[in-house]
Amino acid sequence: MDLFEPRLPEAKLHDAFRLIRFDPDYAKVLPVIQNWATGLLDRKGESQKFIKEFQSTFNSSMWELYLNRAMSDLGCSVDYSKSAPDFVVRGPGNYEFNIEAVISDQPPTTVQQKTFSEQDFKVRGALKLVGKIRDKLNLYRGINGKKHPYSSLSHVRGRPFVIAVAPFDSNISLFQNNELINLVLFGMAPPELVGPDHGKQDKLGSLLTPSGSPVEMGIFTKDFFKEISAVFFSTVGTFGKAVVESQIERLVRSTRYRVMDKDKVELGSMLWQVVTCH
Repeated sequence: MDLFEPRLPEAKLHDAFRLIRFDPDYAKVLPVIQNWATGLLDRKGESQKFIKEFQSTFNSSMWELYLNRAMSDLGCSVDYSKSAPDFVVRGPGNYEFNIEAVISDQPPTTVQQKTFSEQDFKVRGALKLVGKIRDKLNLYRGINGKKHPYSSLSHVRGRPFVIAVAPFDSNISLFQNNELINLVLFGMAPPELVGPDHGKQDKLGSLLTPSGSPVEMGIFTKDFFKEISAVFFSTVGTFGKAVVESQIERLVRSTRYRVMDKDKVELGSMLWQVVTCH
């Protein structure tokens, strides 16, 4: 089934879907993403639902497509006959585990703040990540009235339960790298980047919600989340990966590797050498 054949009125199509579907510059990217869906659209009764979600909300479906391709590239096979969790996986050596995918998204009607502090960005992002992980743990346990919790399924019992989470809760959420997931999983505060404590990382036990309620960080250091065997996390499981795979010509943005005022560095200084950091 074609992911890119519009199934919804144009007004209901997600901006990202509309861009890549109708921009001729991305024509070579469409078959790449379609290939990522191999097997995923074969689930009975699921393909139509998945395609509509891909076209209307985009981010969560794109994350599942990325994970689907990643499992294949890592030499794993997925049992698509199982509808839940999202991926019932058999890895090399017949090692079996389950993956439930989730993203921290923003409601479609949310208006992005034009300015906010770096600290606000980090607190909000970490709270959203831990909230989504907790939601999936509740599905596993059957909290909030779920009739068939994941823990009751025969293909889940006795096998590792993995949560794959990615951040899409703001226009700049992918800039968080691994700082916030380290805070959520291990209670590690972001490292100091300047001053005498350069590189130092403190421990942080909790963050406060806007209402002032504390939310525990470092969930892998506590027994409460013990049913979660691992967390897959990425800020690069995005449309850009499909662009690269399509080999269309694009400008490439590199990450910053050094900052200096050129007029303050003498000719021949060691600081001019590539990969020298100052």
